Amino acid sequence: MGQAAGFRIETGAAGRTVVLTGDWTAVGMGEAADALGERLAHEAGLVIDMTGVGRCDTSGAFEILRLARRAGGSDRILASPEVDTLLKLVSEAAAREPTPVPPTRALTDLFERIGRGVVNLRGAFLDTLIFNGHLLVAVGRAAANPRRVRWAAVFSLAERAGLDALPIVSLTSFFIGAVVGLLGANLLRQFGAQVFAVELIGISVLREFNVLITALLLAGRSASSFAAEIGAMKMNQEIDAMSVLGVDPFDALVFPRFAALLLTIPLLVFAATLAGLFGGLIVAVTVLGLTPESFFHRLVANVGLTHFWVGLSKAPVMAVVIAGIGCRQGLEVEPNVESLGRRVTSAVVEAIFSAILIDAIFALIYMKLDI
Repeated sequence: MGQAAGFRIETGAAGRTVVLTGDWTAVGMGEAADALGERLAHEAGLVIDMTGVGRCDTSGAFEILRLARRAGGSDRILASPEVDTLLKLVSEAAAREPTPVPPTRALTDLFERIGRGVVNLRGAFLDTLIFNGHLLVAVGRAAANPRRVRWAAVFSLAERAGLDALPIVSLTSFFIGAVVGLLGANLLRQFGAQVFAVELIGISVLREFNVLITALLLAGRSASSFAAEIGAMKMNQEIDAMSVLGVDPFDALVFPRFAALLLTIPLLVFAATLAGLFGGLIVAVTVLGLTPESFFHRLVANVGLTHFWVGLSKAPVMAVVIAGIGCRQGLEVEPNVESLGRRVTSAVVEAIFSAILIDAIFALIYMKLDI
């Protein structure tokens, strides 16, 4: 532990002298600097003797230089060579002009960021085309020689990225079906047509909500997982090591995730359909007073399987897009943690946006085809 800063006034051959003692540091100065400043304000021309100072840092040196100006200038400071060097460095730094603060340009910065984003769209589009080309080559190699596919990795990823999401997909779809049924029953009751809530539940769940809810949950769950896993390997240079060993990263990392999601998403959509219909059935029985037999009879007679196949047809496209976005963002990670976080966030956002966009495009196509 050092000594607290202090001082005393002595009279010698050089005149009145302020002898500093203790540690003149940011922590040790305490109230000694203020007391010394008050003393120098009333008695000018004092010599400051720092030869007895224990320790001195830049904060202490700056404060002593500030006080020395009251005593008549820094040439009235007596110090050891080490402290004298520190005083010169601090004096030179204090004499320099402060770093100019850039003016705030909120509106200009906003337009600049938008412009950079538009310019970067071209590079992102070309990178996407390159990624899709590599993925198509990997799919072609796997189709030509299925033995080279890492089936153990495919099934492991199918369980972890797909089947492990079954509880949350089913639970979410159950509540969505229940909410749609409840809103439909309350709205149609005004027209005395609350029984048609069964058709509303069937069409909305079979055609839209089953695949859309599944895709959104996988976008937040699997796309982020793919981007984080591949991105961490990219940061640790494991992907570079694989390339040096002659292993194509698309064969070892991208294609298994692509195949795993392609295999599991139809099963998840089917489970989401059953859960959503069950949620609607609970509402129909408790709110509308229907029996389960009448619910399923109206569902089969007035809704049919066409809407189910329409919804299921979107599943493979959703799987391809979600897996592709997650893997592509993972491969774009740079060797720093900030890039990893940014790419994982981009993977989730792009996957969610793409899922909603694909669902809207399919809705327009089927509307034009009158399906």
